[in-house]
Amino acid sequence: MQTDALLQAPPQRRKRIATDKDADRRRELGQFLTPDPVAKFMASLFRTHDRDVHLLDAGAGAGALSIALVRHFCRQPRPPERISLTAFEIDPILLPLLTITLEQCKKECREAGIQFSATVFSENFIKTATAMVGRDLFAISPLRFNAAIVNPPYRKIRGDSSERRLLRRVGIEASNLYTGFVTLITRLLTGGGELVGITPRSFCNGPYFKPFRAEFLETMALQQLHVFESRTAAFKKDNVLQENVIFHAVKGTSKPDNVIISSSSGQPGGEVSERGMKYTSLVNPDDPEQFIHLTVNDSQARARLAIGQLSASLSELDLSVSTGRVVDFRAREFLRDHPGQNSVPLVYPCHFNGGFVHWPKGKSRKPNAIECNDITRGLLVPAGVYVLVKRFSPKEGPRRIVACIWDSGQVPAALVGFENHLNYFHINGCGMSLPLARGLAAFLNSTVLDIYFRQFNGHTQVNATDLRNLKYPTKTQLERIGHKICKFELPREGLDPIVEIELF
Repeated sequence: MQTDALLQAPPQRRKRIATDKDADRRRELGQFLTPDPVAKFMASLFRTHDRDVHLLDAGAGAGALSIALVRHFCRQPRPPERISLTAFEIDPILLPLLTITLEQCKKECREAGIQFSATVFSENFIKTATAMVGRDLFAISPLRFNAAIVNPPYRKIRGDSSERRLLRRVGIEASNLYTGFVTLITRLLTGGGELVGITPRSFCNGPYFKPFRAEFLETMALQQLHVFESRTAAFKKDNVLQENVIFHAVKGTSKPDNVIISSSSGQPGGEVSERGMKYTSLVNPDDPEQFIHLTVNDSQARARLAIGQLSASLSELDLSVSTGRVVDFRAREFLRDHPGQNSVPLVYPCHFNGGFVHWPKGKSRKPNAIECNDITRGLLVPAGVYVLVKRFSPKEGPRRIVACIWDSGQVPAALVGFENHLNYFHINGCGMSLPLARGLAAFLNSTVLDIYFRQFNGHTQVNATDLRNLKYPTKTQLERIGHKICKFELPREGLDPIVEIELF
């Protein structure tokens, strides 16, 4: 459909084209078009009173964010005198729709007495922006903006990709396109410039996003963060599986005393709830990982208080946590469906059954054993008592941290293998006492820790780094919990009171 024909099409028809046309290509690019209610909410977060607005939309798509923000400015009691918009969109299918949207922006600005101009770059934002911030010889003159709104592409980038190389040239280490986009945008903002973005929440924790958090939190002051109770509702038509967060930040090193934390269901017209949170509670200044904690309601605040008063680190407990060493596809020739001669137990998440690992498992699609030889011995650990945690769990699941105990006393084997989808707690590579393991597993499975953990972990992974960064009850407290648990197969409602006596 040509631009002239699109311009004549009803708005709902245009929206349907933008949503449906070449959806597979957009998913490949990591593009997810912003629904109108989300765009309107994002625009409402801006507080700028500048007379001249220099606006950047780095992943413009069909222009939903641009027109939402232009309309927001037009309706202010003291609207700006001029809006200069710079939009980047690499998808040629969306460019005609973007052109139509910008014409509508111009029309609405004219009616509001605002001068409007727009420049569209139909090229790779990362390529152009890295050249600008790096002051490349043949780059266009560096542009500076006092406002930016963005729904960047969500896609992992390989270490050998052109985007990764371009970003590294300007000192940006990014494993996902969205963090590369956001970092470049912050560098193009002037002091006091505002940024509102919607991205996956995964940057709030995890080792891969630590460089991004470090630069973003140093150069930008968060003002508000908004989370969706459902990770699928906001982008339902695009089948987005990441949990999303909207953030509003201002460029500058001076941090506010309090940050607004808001939430909604993600459904159009859903009620928005808000609460204030101290900036130092959002990002603990003593946390070397700089995790971002989002406390949305009273139960989360209570959990934050309970876990916050714990003081023991894993090292103080003489404990460590590691990721299972057996990567099954790399050791495929040594895997065995059933235990036999020269094999040892191999534990997968599917072996979890209540509080203890039940091994072997019949009718399992996963192998139960691994051959023990000179090649595989380095992947195994000595017999003992270990606490295991699943590395992947859905946000909508009843528990984000799912812990279970492996007790070699129940299985006559000198060695055991833990598959790579598990984290395991140990003491210098060996097991621990059963009371300590019971207490630790009960704490990890507790409701209070689950509520706390969800405040900074918004994706499906439970990384070893997340577990190392937690504070724990003391060894005496954990052992006391362990001694009180006569039957570890107790449901959570039976374990919670035992754990909470030690925490509250």
